[in-house]
Amino acid sequence: MPVVEGFIYPNELELQWSVLIVLYPFITGLVAGAFILASLERVFNVQAVKPTYRLALLTALAFLLVAPLPLQLHLGHPERSVEMYLTPHTTSAMAMFGFVYLWYLMVVLVLEIWLDYRREIVVKWQASQGATRLLYGAMALWSDNISEQALERDDRIGRALTVIGIPSAFMLHGYVGFIFGSIKANPWWSTPLMPIVFLFSAIVSGIATILLLYFVTCWYRKVKVDMACVDTIAKYLFYAFVVDFSLEMLDLIHRLYESDESFRALDFMVHTRLFISQIVLQILVGTIVPLALLGVSQLVRLREQVRRALYLVAGSLTLMGIFAMRWNVVIGGQLFSKSFLGYTSYKMQFATREGLLPALLLMILPFVILWVLIRLLPPWGHEQGTANTHA
Repeated sequence: MPVVEGFIYPNELELQWSVLIVLYPFITGLVAGAFILASLERVFNVQAVKPTYRLALLTALAFLLVAPLPLQLHLGHPERSVEMYLTPHTTSAMAMFGFVYLWYLMVVLVLEIWLDYRREIVVKWQASQGATRLLYGAMALWSDNISEQALERDDRIGRALTVIGIPSAFMLHGYVGFIFGSIKANPWWSTPLMPIVFLFSAIVSGIATILLLYFVTCWYRKVKVDMACVDTIAKYLFYAFVVDFSLEMLDLIHRLYESDESFRALDFMVHTRLFISQIVLQILVGTIVPLALLGVSQLVRLREQVRRALYLVAGSLTLMGIFAMRWNVVIGGQLFSKSFLGYTSYKMQFATREGLLPALLLMILPFVILWVLIRLLPPWGHEQGTANTHA
């Protein structure tokens, strides 16, 4: 057994959670963070981020549709997953998460997007022909009422849904952290701060994703980047990142001060098997560097081209750091024995059910879905219309 060192229990020879379970909290985090950014304009009236409002909603929907797929591939019998809805098991944290997911997807996110786009859907339904007309008619639920009173009612309900969606988004990813934090058998996960750390890292990753997607969509459409928008997004990204990093350091200081019987094993893991992924990728490259870049952009008046480059680098490194954090939690938490006297390693396969290839395909799939959603429901038409009205 070349992958094993020291004494471990027989059931610890093979890791039960693979890279797919790493993708699960990473993707759900992007969903929660994107929705929180969208709520800044709808609820808190931060007009500077208006160009990304609809893009953030569509991004959240695209990633939310893919979020359960890593779990489905991980299950030996994915067809049995429907049982958690038919026979609810209230003592199972993972089973109850299905209801959290379904509430956020169907009641909050889909309904809010439909209300926000209903006018455009009806207009496209009336202006199109053939199968396209049938598609938009079904999306409009065969209702063509877009009177001023109806649109005002849609806006009021949409705002109410956004208010409801904020705690729902917190619950969506905070619950993922709760699932790990409630597994008391593993000292790497068993901390009360785990749900909060997961939540703020989700906000950071979602904001960084929307920032990068906004740059990409502007480049693709050959439209000038709204620097007031990206400056504001970068500011909120910096604030959320500071809180997230502070919480992670607080958790680390607590572990250092407590120094229980598991501390020596965890310390060995950080200095050996997780040194690259945690110290280098998560903390140095994925946290310290983007925080420094964002901090410089907030403190120093830089030219637009320099700020764009800083935001692109900071956003990319931020996503790398958040993914490394998810990796260290899921994979790192399984690399040491419950006896604290032995260690194992994880070798990722390529073209297996839980290998690298399915993981890459699952990461590409949300962007394919987002492209389809953007083709059906362009996220910038409303802004252009609003701008023309004000003009």
